[in-house]
Amino acid sequence: MNQIVLMGRLTRDPELRHTQTGTAVSSFSLAVDRGYASKDGGERQTDFIDIVAWRNTAEFVSKYFVKGQMAAVTGRLQIRDWTDKDGNKRRSAEVIADNVYFTDSKKSRDSSPGMNFTEQKNDYPAGYQTPVSGSDFAELEDDDGDLPF
Repeated sequence: MNQIVLMGRLTRDPELRHTQTGTAVSSFSLAVDRGYASKDGGERQTDFIDIVAWRNTAEFVSKYFVKGQMAAVTGRLQIRDWTDKDGNKRRSAEVIADNVYFTDSKKSRDSSPGMNFTEQKNDYPAGYQTPVSGSDFAELEDDDGDLPF
């Protein structure tokens, strides 16, 4: 089974391109902290992982995500063999994203110093739920009667 789940911050804005047939493809990378600290310095290690999204996922990512934003990605690992301009054989690993999810709250996106997420991309997709503040709650007047539990 080839299933990857990652959560981290985008290291750059997603780059949207189209193939010759018009298929959307977006690439970006995530900075993902390892779950442990190194023995010598006590600092956490970070991996920088290349992500590629296709079609609707590519368009979604390039429209709603920016550098510095936290995101969760599910997908699969793909190893690519290629030849560089000097004729050397190379190998690279990348994650092909099936789904990309918001993991920051809208409030944290709006108030993060040095990261202006709303400047370019402040319209969120249908169904995206923003956090509810305490003043938005109201007492229900209906009585549901006897509950079955």
